[in-house]
Amino acid sequence: MARKSHVQTTINGETVEFLCESRQSLLEVLRDELHLTGAKEGCNNGNCGACSVILDGRLVNSCLVLGVETEGKSVETIEGLAEPDKLHPIQDAFLENAALQCGICTPGFIMSAKALLDSNPNPTEHEIRYWLAGNLCRCTGYDKIVKAVLDVAKETSA
Repeated sequence: MARKSHVQTTINGETVEFLCESRQSLLEVLRDELHLTGAKEGCNNGNCGACSVILDGRLVNSCLVLGVETEGKSVETIEGLAEPDKLHPIQDAFLENAALQCGICTPGFIMSAKALLDSNPNPTEHEIRYWLAGNLCRCTGYDKIVKAVLDVAKETSA
C-alpha cells in the first residue's frame, strides 16, 4: 500500500486538507478525492487544456501537477468562479456567444480565459488566440470562444 501525504492548501478560497499518494496528479485529487469534477481529463499529458486550473495565479494543466505540490498554495477551479446566484462574466459570455457544445473543454477554456484577463484585462484577438492555443476543442471551433473572451474584455474595460 502506497504511503499517503497530508496536504493543506486553499481551493477556491477555502482551506482544504486531503491525503494523496505522491504520484497522484492534482487532477486526480480534485476529481477523486475532493469531488470537484469541473476539470476534465482529456489527454492526461498536458496537450489539451481540459484540466486547466489556476495555481498561485498561474495557469497550469492539473494533470501535470502533483497533488502534493499544492501544499500551502492557492488553487482556483471552475467550481469557484460563479457565485451561488450569478455566473462569472466569462461564463455568461460563453453562453451568450454559444461558445460551447459538448462541454469537455469548456471549463479549461474558461479558466484559461480568466487567467488571461487577470493578467491582461484588454487583450487583442491575436493575444487571446495565442493564450488559448493550449486548449483544444473538437466541437465548436474557436471563433465563438475568442468572441466570448473579447466581449468580456470589452465589458470589463468599459
